[in-house]
Amino acid sequence: MTRQNILVFRELPPDQLARLQAAHAVTVADPKTHRAAFDAALPTAHGLIGSSFPIDKAVLDRAPALKVVSSVSVGVDNYALAELHRRGILLCHTPGVLDETVADTVFALLMATSRRVVELSNLVREGRWTKNIGEEFFGFDVHGKTLGLLGFGRIGQAIARRAALGFGMPVRYHTRRPVDLAAQAPALVGHAEHRSMDTLLAESDFVVAMLPLSDSTRGLADAGFFARMKRGAIFINGGRGATVDEAALLAALDSGHLRAAGLDVFAKEPLPADSPLRTHPRVTPLPHIGSATHETRYAMNRLAVDNLLAALAGQRPAAVYDTAAL
Repeated sequence: MTRQNILVFRELPPDQLARLQAAHAVTVADPKTHRAAFDAALPTAHGLIGSSFPIDKAVLDRAPALKVVSSVSVGVDNYALAELHRRGILLCHTPGVLDETVADTVFALLMATSRRVVELSNLVREGRWTKNIGEEFFGFDVHGKTLGLLGFGRIGQAIARRAALGFGMPVRYHTRRPVDLAAQAPALVGHAEHRSMDTLLAESDFVVAMLPLSDSTRGLADAGFFARMKRGAIFINGGRGATVDEAALLAALDSGHLRAAGLDVFAKEPLPADSPLRTHPRVTPLPHIGSATHETRYAMNRLAVDNLLAALAGQRPAAVYDTAAL
């Protein structure tokens, strides 16, 4: 196989980098810290691999030889999809290997918000636990409560299994079309039911958003959305930050209509220092750690390398994103 040029724009595990170096000429240049080296490598790059940096039209214009971009992520928000499609450049990503890990994180947020875990841990850390706590510090049960899921793909179904089978929670989900549970999620037959958006919001004690970012989902969770949620419900976002109108969320929390929110994603990341979400007493914020375990991040990197090597060898990669589905 002819050696081609690969530009690595995010650090890879040493053994996965070695796989690329054994087959191709590799340049490692993180544009956030070595922009000049990144720019210099673009004109001859046949393949890109990395994450967390926008591969937009301006970048693509400087990469005329590019054949494939392999993203170490499931989401493709950072990629100019229409441009990739127009130029015939393959886009690969890493679905599947992180489903259970992200579901763990989302369910941890659900538990932490309802039982006020972070707030009460700080009570101990700060020396304010001087007597048995009173009702003002009580949390709320999770088991038996109704879970509403916006988005019911692999991760949504993994969350639903934890809720229904582990905590006896009735599950409601909203998608454009009902899922054939018998074929796609047999463990959830009899435990999960499709609902309209309005019905799901009205019925659910917890609303978990696992939505991709698109024109139709950007800002979907707005003031009207939160007003339609059950009073005292909890909102969790493990999908994409820009699907939420953060000012509307804060208003719903401040009014007392929502009990709490757990957020792993934000419209702007890292979260700005002046964002009220950082310190709001009813918000449990996490630094976008959904897939951040040693095992899962390694599996994502390995799949991204598999995808890139296959594409450069003229083979069909395991996980190709359909850039035509805009």
